[in-house]
Amino acid sequence: MNELSEIKDLRKYYIVTFLIYISVFINSYVFFKEPFEFYLGYVIFVAMLPSYFLKYGLNRNLLLIFLTLFITGLFNIIIGNNTPEQFFKVFTGLSLSYFFYYYVINEYKFDIEQLFKWYLKGCYIAAVIGAIQFISFQIGFEPGYNFKPFLNKWGVIVGGNFGIRVNSVFGEPTYLGAVLSAAFLVSLYNLFRKETYYLTKFQSSLIIIIYFLSFSGLGQIGILLSVILIAINFGLVRYFILFIPIGLYLFKLMYDNVREFRDRYDSLIDLFSGGKFQLGKTHGSSFILYNNFKVALENFKTNFMFGSGIGSHQYAFEKYSIAKTIKVYGFNLNSADANSMLLRLISETGLFGVSIFVFIIFKGYIVRDPERPSNHWLISNAILVMILLNLFRQGHYFLNGFPFFVLLYLYNKIAYEKFRADNLLSNDLTN
Repeated sequence: MNELSEIKDLRKYYIVTFLIYISVFINSYVFFKEPFEFYLGYVIFVAMLPSYFLKYGLNRNLLLIFLTLFITGLFNIIIGNNTPEQFFKVFTGLSLSYFFYYYVINEYKFDIEQLFKWYLKGCYIAAVIGAIQFISFQIGFEPGYNFKPFLNKWGVIVGGNFGIRVNSVFGEPTYLGAVLSAAFLVSLYNLFRKETYYLTKFQSSLIIIIYFLSFSGLGQIGILLSVILIAINFGLVRYFILFIPIGLYLFKLMYDNVREFRDRYDSLIDLFSGGKFQLGKTHGSSFILYNNFKVALENFKTNFMFGSGIGSHQYAFEKYSIAKTIKVYGFNLNSADANSMLLRLISETGLFGVSIFVFIIFKGYIVRDPERPSNHWLISNAILVMILLNLFRQGHYFLNGFPFFVLLYLYNKIAYEKFRADNLLSNDLTN
């Protein structure tokens, strides 16, 4: 009877784990779009949150942060910076996401390394699907590269050197570039080390290849950040000499061969250098990002301490957008999420929200210590790439399980500090 019970518990364990990681990897299917987009991953939120809440209660630090955001959000509704509907829609999803993933980490007994390894396994599966998609497109087998019949918020993205930009199970190559970024750093590390971390060299190579085949501009930034962080941890001079020329070559390869990437890059440089929008010349996505930058900056000037409230950026956009005179559809896209989480934080949470993320980034970062070898530094640097990419380009606060990785990043540092303390104690007892 006990053995049967253990088997059932084990099955439940893996089923719940699978569902949790669905929330990370599947953003390309929604059950409905109004009054908000209900993603497949939200099902597990609804199913597990009540029991997790009763079991673990409220985390004091999260409660304090979200209580502050709640009070300042209500104040901004009163003074007309936001609407109750928009505030509660975003605030509810954001707060429940952070509490849910905190409960998940608690449920798995703060085994950060195991949770991260499952993420890497998911990335490998996504890379395999990406490889099938790429090969199928090259041989003209549509069912193998077009997943639209199964994923209603997904599409075939044409472009790149081979006619298709691989997006695997993700709605866009940009999402692939964000979600697989931590796995890319680990894969890059594995290729240049004798002993690999969790992924084999073949698995690592496949992830790297698919990452490149996405032809994602965000992915290129992820590659650069990965090179820099590995260099920091292993010796700047030696690794910069090896990787920087490779990085520059890859950038030039993308710039010369991927028109979308080149147009976006040129337009961003021009706009931030004082250039003006020119219809037909300035890339639309670059202008949208620049426009949201200007909106966030103006909104910050008048609401610098706590911002104008969660979910309010779209109303700030109506006040400060520099695209009001442009009579072309599309320039108000991303007005809700600011096209960038950092810009959204600046606009909606002010110094309070931005300071929290600055604190998280520096508090959770781990530099490799050759004298006390562990894998904590690798997990830390890998997740840091993902956090930075999301801050730069992904405006949705909790899509693709972003809160999960923020919390993994922090609790990985706590685990590392315990490892160091135990290591020092062991050395003292030995001596």
